[in-house]
Amino acid sequence: MITRLLVANRGEIARRVLATCRALGVATVAVHSDADADAPFVAEADLAVRLPGNAPAETYLRVDLILDAARRTGADAVHPGYGFLAENAEFAAAVTDAGLTWVGPPAKAIAAMGDKVAAKALLADAGVPMLPTWTDPDEITDFPVLVKASAGGGGRGMRIVADPAGLAEAVASARREAAAAFGDDTVFVERYVERGRHVEVQVFGDTHGTVVALGERDCSIQRRHQKIVEEAPAVLPDGVRQRLHAAAVAAARAVGYVGAGTVEFLLAPDGQFFFLEMNTRLQVEHPVTEAVTGLDLVRLQLLVAEGGLLPLAAAPPPDGHAIEVRLCAEDPARDHRPATGVLHRFAVPQVAGEFAPTKGLRLDSGVADGSTVGVHYDSMLAKLVAWAPTRAEATRLLAGALARAELHGVTTNRDLLVRVLRSPAFGAAEVDTGFLDRHPDVFAPLLPADELPLAALAAALASAAARRAAAPVLAGLPSGWRNVPAFPQVTRYAGPGGDEIEVRYRLDRTGALADCAASSGDRPLPPSVVLVAAAPDRVVLDVDGVRRAYSVHRVGSQVFVDGPDGAASLTELPRFPLPTAELAAGSLLAPLPGAVTRVHVEVGQRVAAGDLLLTLEAMKLEHPVLAPADGVVAELPVPAGGQVDTGAVLAVVTTPEETTS
Repeated sequence: MITRLLVANRGEIARRVLATCRALGVATVAVHSDADADAPFVAEADLAVRLPGNAPAETYLRVDLILDAARRTGADAVHPGYGFLAENAEFAAAVTDAGLTWVGPPAKAIAAMGDKVAAKALLADAGVPMLPTWTDPDEITDFPVLVKASAGGGGRGMRIVADPAGLAEAVASARREAAAAFGDDTVFVERYVERGRHVEVQVFGDTHGTVVALGERDCSIQRRHQKIVEEAPAVLPDGVRQRLHAAAVAAARAVGYVGAGTVEFLLAPDGQFFFLEMNTRLQVEHPVTEAVTGLDLVRLQLLVAEGGLLPLAAAPPPDGHAIEVRLCAEDPARDHRPATGVLHRFAVPQVAGEFAPTKGLRLDSGVADGSTVGVHYDSMLAKLVAWAPTRAEATRLLAGALARAELHGVTTNRDLLVRVLRSPAFGAAEVDTGFLDRHPDVFAPLLPADELPLAALAAALASAAARRAAAPVLAGLPSGWRNVPAFPQVTRYAGPGGDEIEVRYRLDRTGALADCAASSGDRPLPPSVVLVAAAPDRVVLDVDGVRRAYSVHRVGSQVFVDGPDGAASLTELPRFPLPTAELAAGSLLAPLPGAVTRVHVEVGQRVAAGDLLLTLEAMKLEHPVLAPADGVVAELPVPAGGQVDTGAVLAVVTTPEETTS
């Protein structure tokens, strides 16, 4: 029986495993990099061990350090979570060889499914349907195709290629990303199915020969091949569910599978399905299966690892519907690239539970107020899961909670997720892996542009109320009141995307709003705005006869405003700005901190708009830096291997007009 378990992972999955261990009375050990020393999962474990090293992401890949931590703390079992070493057969074998209990499938099964090319051949012999696959790019004659990393998942090392011209660069780029993420640059190519759906089956096996399918999940809505919305059960054509489950069980039996695993399939519009891969670990999206089955999958993992029998011979029928979204640190203004910074406030309303099967809203988070989101790990902050009796009710509950969440300090994909959930196509279950490409409207911010001046006015009035509340003299005067009416209060903000918003207002002796104006570009305030109440953290306005309440949170010069229709992050601009250095025309700036992995051009080289100049790696993903226009490369200040911060100049491309001026 397991008495003390070491979690060889970090973030929300570490917290998830720790929660079940606490419920079962199992003592816990966390391991952490220097970057994670103050993370919530470290504080929640009974014991914690630092993993030394200058590269925080790589410390979690050090088998020797993790086994030493287990020895020093007296741990008798290891749970790998997902990512890092979770699907590393050598790690599983090393844990077992050290006399510890491995909470996962046998090393042999991990190895069999870890080589996706060999896995396809093995499972094809077991009767599992397969897509046409190539290991030699020169043999490909049927486009479009999908380049995939053999050793990993999570969308890393994946590229869609429409024609032969783009194949070589796609393969090279996929190899680099796979090597960085998984330590293995092997890739293969398979046929790309248009309008396919990503449907996966949760399987579970024990050491006594029982293998069951615990239902399926639809994970079709993806961005850059990474899932962002998952649901269970999937909405499937008649007869498909039984065949999917049978194929998944056949795949698990073919490799002698034990523990939790996921068999992923691509479902074509005609109802045919094809094996994609088998993930030999717990999935990120396992909470939706827990919600509709009522099972704690981590508890079942521990039970099976101890040699116990699975307490069920078949999956219970699904109870209700569950939908999960992955809340990620991303910047919508920069093509949803990963974002970094300090999370000043992380508050989601109506949460009924965390890290365990829950009716209503469940939050599995790796962060808390004050957490620093850096560049060392992937961008996922948390998972929010909604369970309800029907799909429509779960959708509405999840969208409403997301829209009202206060997420301050790091930009996220929250607005995108809400737009997806509220879209008519999602409501009709018309989903597939190309959903976001066909519905570009879901990328619009929740807060309408013409309501930004109202948010700025609320920010200005709240800030004035805060100053008035802290005033040592004349505290009885209303905030913002002026004895000389010709001179209103003026505050300027930088809004989303850098747009400047100017707010002008004046209060009378009673504290009423005597005069106000605010504009962002050509978007002014509505004609009739009346101040109902103003406090440092809350402002209520009457706008054309409708009351609107705004929650305001200020951190330094940053002001976060949450209103009834969306949120705005504003930066108060100084009244007398200091002069700044002027950038050279044609400068291309780093969108986030990272490392320049490759430089594809030379100074003096002529380039065309869209040409690849260099590649920046951050948060385990490659970010291509492209020429914005035809021109000449004038500067390349950062060599390959160089580290950069946000805003650093990566390259300067001069256009013909700039060259002759």
